[in-house]
Amino acid sequence: MNILKKIKKFKKETNLGMSILMVAGILAVLNFFSYQLFYRFDLTKNKDYSLAKTSKETVKNLDDVVNIKAYFSKELPNQYISLSQEVKDILDEYQNYSKGKISSEFIDPKDDKDLQRELKIKGVPELQFNVLEKDKYQVVNGYLGIVINYGDKTEVIPVVQDTNNLEYQITADIKKLTSKSMPVIGYLSSNGTLDVEKDIPKAYKALQGLYTVKSVDLAADKKIADDISTLVIAGPKAKFTTDQQKAIDSFLMRGGAALFLLDSIKVDGNLAATKNESDLDKLLEAYGIKLSKDLVLDISSGQASFNQGYVSFMMNYPFWPKIMKGGFDKDNVITAKLENLVLPWANSIEILKNKIDASDKISYLVKSTNQAWQNKDSLDLSPQQQFNNQDKSQFNLAVSIFGKLNSAFGKDSTEKGRLIVVGDSDFLRDSFLPSGNNLTFFQNMVDSLSLDDALINIRAKGVTDHPFAKELSDSDKALLRYLNVFGITVLVVGFGLYRYYSRRKSKFADEL
Repeated sequence: MNILKKIKKFKKETNLGMSILMVAGILAVLNFFSYQLFYRFDLTKNKDYSLAKTSKETVKNLDDVVNIKAYFSKELPNQYISLSQEVKDILDEYQNYSKGKISSEFIDPKDDKDLQRELKIKGVPELQFNVLEKDKYQVVNGYLGIVINYGDKTEVIPVVQDTNNLEYQITADIKKLTSKSMPVIGYLSSNGTLDVEKDIPKAYKALQGLYTVKSVDLAADKKIADDISTLVIAGPKAKFTTDQQKAIDSFLMRGGAALFLLDSIKVDGNLAATKNESDLDKLLEAYGIKLSKDLVLDISSGQASFNQGYVSFMMNYPFWPKIMKGGFDKDNVITAKLENLVLPWANSIEILKNKIDASDKISYLVKSTNQAWQNKDSLDLSPQQQFNNQDKSQFNLAVSIFGKLNSAFGKDSTEKGRLIVVGDSDFLRDSFLPSGNNLTFFQNMVDSLSLDDALINIRAKGVTDHPFAKELSDSDKALLRYLNVFGITVLVVGFGLYRYYSRRKSKFADEL
Protein backbone atom coordinates (compact mmCIF):
# COMPACT_ATOMS: atom_id res chain seq x y z
CA MET A 1 0.00 0.00 0.00
CA ASN A 2 2.86 2.39 0.84
CA ILE A 3 4.47 1.65 -2.55
CA LEU A 4 1.22 2.64 -4.37
CA LYS A 5 1.06 5.89 -2.40
CA LYS A 6 4.65 6.71 -3.32
CA ILE A 7 3.98 5.93 -7.00
CA LYS A 8 0.92 8.23 -7.00
CA LYS A 9 2.92 10.97 -5.27
CA PHE A 10 5.79 10.59 -7.76
CA LYS A 11 3.37 10.85 -10.73
CA LYS A 12 1.81 14.01 -9.30
CA GLU A 13 5.20 15.65 -8.75
CA THR A 14 6.40 14.57 -12.22
CA ASN A 15 3.26 15.94 -13.91
CA LEU A 16 3.62 19.21 -12.01
CA GLY A 17 7.27 19.54 -13.02
CA MET A 18 6.47 18.82 -16.67
CA SER A 19 3.65 21.38 -16.61
CA ILE A 20 5.97 24.04 -15.20
CA LEU A 21 8.61 23.29 -17.85
CA MET A 22 6.01 23.44 -20.65
CA VAL A 23 4.64 26.79 -19.46
CA ALA A 24 8.17 28.19 -19.12
CA GLY A 25 8.99 27.00 -22.64
CA ILE A 26 5.86 28.57 -24.11
CA LEU A 27 6.60 31.88 -22.35
CA ALA A 28 10.18 31.83 -23.66
CA VAL A 29 8.98 31.30 -27.25
CA LEU A 30 6.33 34.04 -26.92
CA ASN A 31 8.92 36.40 -25.43
CA PHE A 32 11.26 35.74 -28.38
CA PHE A 33 8.60 36.46 -30.99
CA SER A 34 7.36 39.54 -29.09
CA TYR A 35 10.66 41.23 -29.90
CA GLN A 36 10.22 40.48 -33.60
CA LEU A 37 6.60 41.66 -33.88
CA PHE A 38 5.11 44.93 -32.56
CA TYR A 39 1.52 44.76 -31.40
CA ARG A 40 -0.29 45.89 -28.27
CA PHE A 41 -3.47 44.59 -26.73
CA ASP A 42 -5.39 47.28 -24.89
CA LEU A 43 -8.38 45.96 -22.95
CA THR A 44 -9.40 49.30 -21.40
CA LYS A 45 -12.82 50.68 -22.36
CA ASN A 46 -11.57 53.80 -24.14
CA LYS A 47 -8.26 52.27 -25.32
CA ASP A 48 -6.43 54.56 -22.91
CA TYR A 49 -3.02 52.97 -23.51
CA SER A 50 -3.09 52.78 -27.30
CA LEU A 51 -2.86 55.46 -29.96
CA ALA A 52 -6.14 56.29 -31.67
CA LYS A 53 -6.55 55.67 -35.39
CA THR A 54 -6.32 59.42 -36.04
CA SER A 55 -2.93 59.67 -34.33
CA LYS A 56 -1.59 56.68 -36.26
CA GLU A 57 -2.73 58.10 -39.60
CA THR A 58 -1.36 61.54 -38.72
CA VAL A 59 2.17 60.29 -38.06
CA LYS A 60 2.15 57.78 -40.95
CA ASN A 61 1.50 60.55 -43.48
CA LEU A 62 4.20 62.98 -42.34
CA ASP A 63 6.32 64.52 -45.09
CA ASP A 64 9.30 65.19 -42.86
CA VAL A 65 10.66 64.33 -39.42
CA VAL A 66 8.94 65.70 -36.32
CA ASN A 67 11.25 66.00 -33.30
CA ILE A 68 9.68 65.58 -29.86
CA LYS A 69 11.85 66.44 -26.86
CA ALA A 70 10.56 65.66 -23.38
CA TYR A 71 12.31 67.76 -20.75
CA PHE A 72 11.78 65.70 -17.62
CA SER A 73 14.01 66.00 -14.59
CA LYS A 74 15.28 62.74 -13.07
CA GLU A 75 15.06 63.92 -9.47
CA LEU A 76 11.30 64.26 -9.12
CA PRO A 77 8.90 63.34 -6.31
CA ASN A 78 7.77 59.71 -6.28
CA GLN A 79 4.33 60.51 -7.70
CA TYR A 80 5.94 61.73 -10.95
CA ILE A 81 8.19 58.71 -11.54
CA SER A 82 5.38 56.66 -13.10
CA LEU A 83 4.31 59.74 -15.13
CA SER A 84 7.72 59.85 -16.79
CA GLN A 85 7.43 56.19 -17.82
CA GLU A 86 3.88 56.65 -19.13
CA VAL A 87 4.98 59.60 -21.29
CA LYS A 88 7.88 57.54 -22.62
CA ASP A 89 5.50 54.69 -23.54
CA ILE A 90 3.26 57.11 -25.48
CA LEU A 91 6.19 58.65 -27.36
CA ASP A 92 7.53 55.17 -28.18
CA GLU A 93 4.16 54.33 -29.75
CA TYR A 94 4.30 57.46 -31.89
CA GLN A 95 7.77 56.40 -33.07
CA ASN A 96 6.70 52.83 -33.85
CA TYR A 97 3.76 53.92 -36.02
CA SER A 98 5.55 56.82 -37.75
CA LYS A 99 7.94 54.71 -39.87
CA GLY A 100 10.86 56.83 -38.76
CA LYS A 101 9.13 60.21 -39.09
CA ILE A 102 8.92 60.77 -35.31
CA SER A 103 12.08 61.24 -33.29
CA SER A 104 11.79 61.50 -29.50
CA GLU A 105 14.23 61.84 -26.63
CA PHE A 106 14.19 62.57 -22.91
CA ILE A 107 16.46 65.32 -21.61
CA ASP A 108 17.23 66.40 -18.05
CA PRO A 109 18.10 70.13 -18.12
CA LYS A 110 19.43 70.06 -14.55
CA ASP A 111 23.07 71.06 -15.20
CA ASP A 112 22.66 72.91 -18.49
CA LYS A 113 22.16 76.62 -17.80
CA ASP A 114 22.00 77.54 -21.49
CA LEU A 115 19.26 74.96 -22.06
CA GLN A 116 17.35 76.25 -19.04
CA ARG A 117 17.41 79.78 -20.47
CA GLU A 118 16.27 78.45 -23.85
CA LEU A 119 13.37 76.58 -22.25
CA LYS A 120 12.31 79.70 -20.36
CA ILE A 121 12.14 81.62 -23.65
CA LYS A 122 10.11 78.83 -25.27
CA GLY A 123 7.62 78.78 -22.39
CA VAL A 124 8.67 75.64 -20.49
CA PRO A 125 8.78 76.70 -16.82
CA GLU A 126 11.07 75.41 -14.09
CA LEU A 127 8.76 73.95 -11.46
CA GLN A 128 9.20 73.63 -7.71
CA PHE A 129 8.26 70.45 -5.86
CA ASN A 130 8.08 69.68 -2.15
CA VAL A 131 10.02 66.49 -1.38
CA LEU A 132 10.17 64.74 2.01
CA GLU A 133 13.77 63.79 2.76
CA LYS A 134 15.22 62.88 6.16
CA ASP A 135 11.92 63.80 7.86
CA LYS A 136 12.05 67.30 6.37
CA TYR A 137 10.31 68.91 3.42
CA GLN A 138 12.72 70.26 0.86
CA VAL A 139 12.10 72.25 -2.31
CA VAL A 140 13.35 70.61 -5.51
CA ASN A 141 13.36 72.29 -8.92
CA GLY A 142 12.48 70.31 -12.03
CA TYR A 143 10.89 70.18 -15.48
CA LEU A 144 7.87 68.37 -16.93
CA GLY A 145 7.58 69.93 -20.39
CA ILE A 146 7.52 68.79 -24.01
CA VAL A 147 8.72 70.70 -27.09
CA ILE A 148 7.66 69.56 -30.59
CA ASN A 149 9.63 70.82 -33.61
CA TYR A 150 8.83 70.54 -37.31
CA GLY A 151 11.12 72.49 -39.58
CA ASP A 152 11.34 75.99 -38.18
CA LYS A 153 8.00 75.74 -36.35
CA THR A 154 7.57 74.84 -32.67
CA GLU A 155 4.72 73.88 -30.36
CA VAL A 156 5.11 73.61 -26.58
CA ILE A 157 3.32 71.63 -23.87
CA PRO A 158 4.63 73.59 -20.85
CA VAL A 159 3.67 71.13 -18.10
CA VAL A 160 2.54 67.50 -18.35
CA GLN A 161 0.53 66.84 -15.20
CA ASP A 162 -0.99 63.55 -16.38
CA THR A 163 -1.40 61.53 -19.56
CA ASN A 164 -5.21 61.59 -19.76
CA ASN A 165 -5.22 64.19 -22.52
CA LEU A 166 -1.61 63.99 -23.67
CA GLU A 167 -2.27 62.12 -26.92
CA TYR A 168 -4.83 64.74 -27.95
CA GLN A 169 -2.33 67.53 -27.23
CA ILE A 170 0.51 65.88 -29.15
CA THR A 171 -1.59 64.91 -32.20
CA ALA A 172 -3.25 68.34 -32.29
CA ASP A 173 0.16 70.05 -32.11
CA ILE A 174 1.52 67.83 -34.90
CA LYS A 175 -1.51 68.73 -37.03
CA LYS A 176 -0.93 72.43 -36.34
CA LEU A 177 2.74 72.18 -37.26
CA THR A 178 2.26 70.15 -40.43
CA SER A 179 -0.97 71.65 -41.79
CA LYS A 180 -0.74 74.53 -44.23
CA SER A 181 -3.59 76.29 -42.44
CA MET A 182 -5.83 75.72 -39.43
CA PRO A 183 -9.37 77.04 -38.97
CA VAL A 184 -9.73 80.46 -37.37
CA ILE A 185 -12.28 80.78 -34.56
CA GLY A 186 -14.09 84.08 -34.02
CA TYR A 187 -15.24 84.84 -30.48
CA LEU A 188 -17.97 87.48 -30.23
CA SER A 189 -16.74 90.03 -27.68
CA SER A 190 -19.57 92.56 -28.08
CA ASN A 191 -23.23 92.39 -26.97
CA GLY A 192 -22.39 91.49 -23.37
CA THR A 193 -21.00 88.00 -24.02
CA LEU A 194 -19.02 86.08 -21.38
CA ASP A 195 -15.71 87.76 -20.67
CA VAL A 196 -12.78 85.57 -21.73
CA GLU A 197 -10.60 86.76 -18.84
CA LYS A 198 -13.10 86.93 -15.98
CA ASP A 199 -15.76 84.34 -16.85
CA ILE A 200 -14.25 81.63 -19.05
CA PRO A 201 -10.43 81.86 -18.99
CA LYS A 202 -9.94 78.06 -18.85
CA ALA A 203 -12.26 77.32 -21.76
CA TYR A 204 -10.77 80.17 -23.79
CA LYS A 205 -7.24 78.93 -23.12
CA ALA A 206 -8.26 75.43 -24.25
CA LEU A 207 -9.64 76.97 -27.45
CA GLN A 208 -6.38 78.81 -28.10
CA GLY A 209 -4.45 75.57 -27.62
CA LEU A 210 -5.54 74.32 -31.05
CA TYR A 211 -6.94 77.28 -32.98
CA THR A 212 -6.14 80.84 -33.86
CA VAL A 213 -8.82 82.79 -32.01
CA LYS A 214 -9.85 86.28 -33.08
CA SER A 215 -12.15 88.73 -31.32
CA VAL A 216 -15.28 89.73 -33.26
CA ASP A 217 -16.82 93.06 -32.28
CA LEU A 218 -20.13 93.55 -34.09
CA ALA A 219 -20.53 96.94 -32.44
CA ALA A 220 -17.57 98.17 -34.49
CA ASP A 221 -17.49 95.87 -37.52
CA LYS A 222 -20.30 95.54 -40.06
CA LYS A 223 -19.27 92.05 -41.19
CA ILE A 224 -17.49 88.97 -39.94
CA ALA A 225 -14.01 88.57 -41.44
CA ASP A 226 -13.67 86.15 -44.35
CA ASP A 227 -10.90 84.11 -42.70
CA ILE A 228 -13.13 83.13 -39.75
CA SER A 229 -14.63 79.66 -40.17
CA THR A 230 -16.48 79.30 -36.84
CA LEU A 231 -18.19 81.95 -34.72
CA VAL A 232 -18.72 81.40 -30.98
CA ILE A 233 -21.47 83.47 -29.31
CA ALA A 234 -21.44 82.72 -25.58
CA GLY A 235 -23.98 84.21 -23.19
CA PRO A 236 -24.87 87.56 -24.82
CA LYS A 237 -26.90 89.91 -22.62
CA ALA A 238 -27.22 93.03 -24.82
CA LYS A 239 -29.65 93.41 -27.69
CA PHE A 240 -28.52 92.71 -31.26
CA THR A 241 -29.28 95.37 -33.82
CA THR A 242 -30.69 94.45 -37.22
CA ASP A 243 -27.31 95.12 -38.85
CA GLN A 244 -25.57 92.83 -36.35
CA GLN A 245 -28.06 90.03 -37.02
CA LYS A 246 -27.58 90.54 -40.76
CA ALA A 247 -23.82 90.12 -40.31
CA ILE A 248 -24.34 86.77 -38.53
CA ASP A 249 -26.88 85.70 -41.15
CA SER A 250 -24.53 86.54 -44.03
CA PHE A 251 -21.76 84.59 -42.32
CA LEU A 252 -23.92 81.46 -42.10
CA MET A 253 -25.26 81.85 -45.64
CA ARG A 254 -21.71 81.73 -47.03
CA GLY A 255 -21.10 78.40 -45.28
CA GLY A 256 -19.83 79.56 -41.90
CA ALA A 257 -20.35 77.65 -38.67
CA ALA A 258 -21.79 79.11 -35.47
CA LEU A 259 -22.03 77.95 -31.87
CA PHE A 260 -24.75 79.75 -29.88
CA LEU A 261 -24.64 79.36 -26.07
CA LEU A 262 -27.74 81.31 -25.06
CA ASP A 263 -29.69 82.14 -21.91
CA SER A 264 -33.27 83.37 -22.19
CA ILE A 265 -33.17 83.99 -18.41
CA LYS A 266 -30.29 85.82 -16.72
CA VAL A 267 -29.31 84.68 -13.21
CA ASP A 268 -26.95 86.65 -10.96
CA GLY A 269 -24.94 85.56 -7.92
CA ASN A 270 -27.86 86.32 -5.57
CA LEU A 271 -30.19 83.97 -7.50
CA ALA A 272 -32.10 86.93 -8.92
CA ALA A 273 -33.56 85.99 -12.30
CA THR A 274 -34.60 88.40 -15.07
CA LYS A 275 -35.55 88.07 -18.73
CA ASN A 276 -32.60 88.43 -21.09
CA GLU A 277 -32.74 91.47 -23.37
CA SER A 278 -30.55 89.80 -25.99
CA ASP A 279 -32.98 88.94 -28.78
CA LEU A 280 -31.96 86.48 -31.48
CA ASP A 281 -35.40 84.91 -31.87
CA LYS A 282 -35.98 86.09 -35.44
CA LEU A 283 -32.58 84.84 -36.54
CA LEU A 284 -32.85 81.40 -34.93
CA GLU A 285 -36.46 80.78 -35.90
CA ALA A 286 -35.57 81.34 -39.55
CA TYR A 287 -33.10 78.48 -39.18
CA GLY A 288 -35.72 76.29 -37.50
CA ILE A 289 -34.80 76.72 -33.83
CA LYS A 290 -36.86 78.30 -31.07
CA LEU A 291 -35.33 79.05 -27.68
CA SER A 292 -38.06 78.95 -25.00
CA LYS A 293 -38.42 81.64 -22.35
CA ASP A 294 -38.25 79.14 -19.51
CA LEU A 295 -36.00 77.30 -17.11
CA VAL A 296 -35.85 73.51 -17.16
CA LEU A 297 -35.84 71.65 -13.85
CA ASP A 298 -34.96 67.97 -13.65
CA ILE A 299 -35.15 65.23 -11.05
CA SER A 300 -31.61 64.35 -12.20
CA SER A 301 -29.68 67.40 -11.04
CA GLY A 302 -26.23 68.59 -10.05
CA GLN A 303 -25.23 69.43 -6.50
CA ALA A 304 -25.05 73.07 -5.47
CA SER A 305 -23.67 74.74 -2.36
CA PHE A 306 -25.72 77.39 -0.56
CA ASN A 307 -25.19 79.61 2.48
CA GLN A 308 -27.85 80.34 5.10
CA GLY A 309 -26.45 82.67 7.70
CA TYR A 310 -23.34 80.97 9.05
CA VAL A 311 -24.36 77.56 7.76
CA SER A 312 -23.43 76.09 4.38
CA PHE A 313 -25.26 73.14 2.90
CA MET A 314 -25.17 71.03 -0.25
CA MET A 315 -28.20 69.76 -2.12
CA ASN A 316 -29.33 68.46 -5.48
CA TYR A 317 -30.61 71.59 -7.19
CA PRO A 318 -33.29 70.87 -9.84
CA PHE A 319 -32.46 74.13 -11.68
CA TRP A 320 -29.13 72.48 -12.60
CA PRO A 321 -30.15 69.57 -14.88
CA LYS A 322 -27.58 66.78 -14.83
CA ILE A 323 -27.43 64.90 -18.11
CA MET A 324 -26.57 61.22 -17.84
CA LYS A 325 -25.80 58.71 -20.60
CA GLY A 326 -29.42 58.36 -21.70
CA GLY A 327 -29.63 62.10 -22.40
CA PHE A 328 -26.88 62.19 -25.06
CA ASP A 329 -27.21 61.52 -28.76
CA LYS A 330 -25.05 58.39 -29.08
CA ASP A 331 -25.09 58.64 -32.88
CA ASN A 332 -23.33 62.00 -32.87
CA VAL A 333 -19.59 62.06 -32.27
CA ILE A 334 -19.90 65.27 -30.20
CA THR A 335 -21.82 63.54 -27.43
CA ALA A 336 -21.31 59.81 -28.15
CA LYS A 337 -18.72 59.28 -25.40
CA LEU A 338 -19.80 61.88 -22.86
CA GLU A 339 -20.86 60.47 -19.52
CA ASN A 340 -22.41 63.39 -17.66
CA LEU A 341 -22.95 67.10 -18.07
CA VAL A 342 -24.38 69.82 -15.82
CA LEU A 343 -26.27 72.70 -17.46
CA PRO A 344 -27.11 75.35 -14.83
CA TRP A 345 -30.33 77.31 -15.44
CA ALA A 346 -30.88 75.82 -18.88
CA ASN A 347 -33.62 76.71 -21.36
CA SER A 348 -35.51 74.24 -23.51
CA ILE A 349 -35.18 74.28 -27.31
CA GLU A 350 -37.87 73.52 -29.88
CA ILE A 351 -37.15 72.36 -33.44
CA LEU A 352 -39.37 73.99 -36.09
CA LYS A 353 -39.28 71.25 -38.72
CA ASN A 354 -41.43 73.18 -41.17
CA LYS A 355 -38.55 75.65 -41.57
CA ILE A 356 -35.85 73.02 -42.09
CA ASP A 357 -35.04 71.36 -45.39
CA ALA A 358 -35.65 67.62 -45.43
CA SER A 359 -32.04 67.00 -46.47
CA ASP A 360 -30.62 68.88 -43.49
CA LYS A 361 -29.12 66.83 -40.68
CA ILE A 362 -30.74 67.46 -37.28
CA SER A 363 -29.19 66.12 -34.09
CA TYR A 364 -30.77 66.34 -30.65
CA LEU A 365 -27.43 66.50 -28.87
CA VAL A 366 -28.59 66.80 -25.26
CA LYS A 367 -31.93 66.07 -23.61
CA SER A 368 -33.23 66.14 -20.06
CA THR A 369 -34.73 63.03 -18.51
CA ASN A 370 -38.43 62.37 -19.00
CA GLN A 371 -38.87 63.43 -15.36
CA ALA A 372 -38.14 67.12 -16.07
CA TRP A 373 -40.49 70.08 -15.97
CA GLN A 374 -40.58 73.77 -16.98
CA ASN A 375 -40.65 76.94 -14.95
CA LYS A 376 -42.20 79.64 -17.17
CA ASP A 377 -44.06 81.98 -14.87
CA SER A 378 -42.20 82.15 -11.58
CA LEU A 379 -38.59 83.28 -11.41
CA ASP A 380 -38.14 82.10 -7.84
CA LEU A 381 -34.83 80.19 -7.75
CA SER A 382 -34.74 79.58 -4.01
CA PRO A 383 -33.34 76.12 -3.18
CA GLN A 384 -35.72 75.77 -0.21
CA GLN A 385 -38.97 76.10 -2.13
CA GLN A 386 -41.43 73.29 -2.74
CA PHE A 387 -40.60 72.26 -6.30
CA ASN A 388 -43.72 71.65 -8.37
CA ASN A 389 -42.96 68.84 -10.81
CA GLN A 390 -46.43 67.65 -11.74
CA ASP A 391 -46.22 67.99 -15.55
CA LYS A 392 -43.20 65.87 -16.34
CA SER A 393 -41.74 65.66 -19.80
CA GLN A 394 -38.45 65.51 -21.74
CA PHE A 395 -36.86 68.64 -23.21
CA ASN A 396 -34.16 69.40 -25.78
CA LEU A 397 -31.28 71.36 -24.25
CA ALA A 398 -28.82 71.36 -27.16
CA VAL A 399 -29.39 70.76 -30.88
CA SER A 400 -27.44 70.99 -34.14
CA ILE A 401 -28.44 71.57 -37.75
CA PHE A 402 -26.02 70.97 -40.62
CA GLY A 403 -27.29 71.93 -44.07
CA LYS A 404 -28.51 74.82 -46.24
CA LEU A 405 -30.10 77.19 -43.76
CA ASN A 406 -32.94 79.56 -44.64
CA SER A 407 -31.88 83.19 -44.37
CA ALA A 408 -33.66 85.43 -41.88
CA PHE A 409 -33.25 88.33 -44.34
CA GLY A 410 -34.07 86.72 -47.67
CA LYS A 411 -30.51 86.03 -48.74
CA ASP A 412 -29.62 83.00 -50.84
CA SER A 413 -27.57 80.31 -49.14
CA THR A 414 -24.50 79.55 -51.26
CA GLU A 415 -23.00 76.86 -49.03
CA LYS A 416 -24.14 74.47 -46.34
CA GLY A 417 -24.07 76.08 -42.92
CA ARG A 418 -23.37 74.45 -39.57
CA LEU A 419 -25.22 75.51 -36.47
CA ILE A 420 -25.27 74.34 -32.84
CA VAL A 421 -27.50 75.93 -30.20
CA VAL A 422 -27.22 75.20 -26.46
CA GLY A 423 -29.85 76.61 -24.11
CA ASP A 424 -27.22 77.57 -21.55
CA SER A 425 -23.90 79.39 -21.32
CA ASP A 426 -23.16 79.14 -17.60
CA PHE A 427 -21.82 75.58 -17.98
CA LEU A 428 -18.73 77.13 -19.61
CA ARG A 429 -17.80 79.30 -16.63
CA ASP A 430 -14.71 78.26 -14.66
CA SER A 431 -16.79 77.50 -11.58
CA PHE A 432 -18.80 74.88 -13.47
CA LEU A 433 -16.05 73.24 -15.55
CA PRO A 434 -15.25 70.60 -12.87
CA SER A 435 -18.89 69.42 -13.16
CA GLY A 436 -18.75 66.37 -15.40
CA ASN A 437 -17.65 66.70 -19.02
CA ASN A 438 -18.52 70.40 -19.47
CA LEU A 439 -15.21 71.46 -21.04
CA THR A 440 -15.06 68.35 -23.24
CA PHE A 441 -18.57 69.09 -24.50
CA PHE A 442 -17.55 72.62 -25.50
CA GLN A 443 -14.34 71.49 -27.21
CA ASN A 444 -16.17 68.72 -29.07
CA MET A 445 -18.73 71.18 -30.43
CA VAL A 446 -16.05 73.58 -31.69
CA ASP A 447 -14.03 70.73 -33.22
CA SER A 448 -17.09 69.32 -34.98
CA LEU A 449 -17.93 72.74 -36.45
CA SER A 450 -14.35 73.58 -37.42
CA LEU A 451 -12.55 70.31 -38.20
CA ASP A 452 -13.35 66.73 -39.02
CA ASP A 453 -14.54 64.62 -36.10
CA ALA A 454 -11.34 62.61 -35.73
CA LEU A 455 -9.78 64.56 -32.85
CA ILE A 456 -12.94 64.24 -30.77
CA ASN A 457 -12.39 60.50 -30.43
CA ILE A 458 -8.92 61.09 -28.98
CA ARG A 459 -10.17 63.56 -26.39
CA ALA A 460 -12.90 61.13 -25.30
CA LYS A 461 -10.19 58.77 -24.03
CA GLY A 462 -9.65 61.16 -21.16
CA VAL A 463 -13.24 60.78 -19.97
CA THR A 464 -13.02 58.85 -16.73
CA ASP A 465 -16.27 59.51 -14.91
CA HIS A 466 -18.62 56.52 -14.89
CA PRO A 467 -21.93 57.50 -13.29
CA PHE A 468 -24.90 55.19 -12.92
CA ALA A 469 -27.37 55.28 -15.78
CA LYS A 470 -30.07 56.53 -13.42
CA GLU A 471 -30.39 58.06 -9.99
CA LEU A 472 -30.35 55.46 -7.19
CA SER A 473 -32.39 55.46 -4.01
CA ASP A 474 -30.60 55.83 -0.66
CA SER A 475 -31.14 52.14 0.14
CA ASP A 476 -29.63 51.07 -3.21
CA LYS A 477 -26.65 53.35 -2.65
CA ALA A 478 -26.10 51.86 0.82
CA LEU A 479 -26.31 48.31 -0.55
CA LEU A 480 -23.74 49.05 -3.27
CA ARG A 481 -21.47 50.78 -0.75
CA TYR A 482 -21.43 47.73 1.58
CA LEU A 483 -20.96 45.34 -1.32
CA ASN A 484 -18.01 47.41 -2.49
CA VAL A 485 -16.44 47.45 1.00
CA PHE A 486 -17.11 43.87 2.13
CA GLY A 487 -18.02 41.98 -1.06
CA ILE A 488 -14.50 41.15 -2.24
CA THR A 489 -13.44 40.14 1.27
CA VAL A 490 -16.37 37.75 1.60
CA LEU A 491 -15.63 36.22 -1.82
CA VAL A 492 -11.93 35.71 -1.00
CA VAL A 493 -12.69 34.15 2.40
CA GLY A 494 -15.37 31.93 0.84
CA PHE A 495 -12.99 30.78 -1.91
CA GLY A 496 -10.29 30.08 0.70
CA LEU A 497 -12.65 27.94 2.79
CA TYR A 498 -13.76 26.05 -0.33
CA ARG A 499 -10.14 25.34 -1.31
CA TYR A 500 -9.27 24.30 2.25
CA TYR A 501 -12.08 21.75 2.53
CA SER A 502 -11.48 20.52 -1.04
CA ARG A 503 -7.84 19.80 -0.27
CA ARG A 504 -8.72 18.08 3.00
CA LYS A 505 -11.20 15.91 1.15
CA SER A 506 -8.63 15.06 -1.54
CA LYS A 507 -5.99 14.25 1.07
CA PHE A 508 -8.42 12.03 2.93
CA ALA A 509 -9.22 10.17 -0.31
CA ASP A 510 -5.48 9.63 -1.01
CA GLU A 511 -4.95 8.20 2.43
CA LEU A 512 -7.69 5.65 1.79
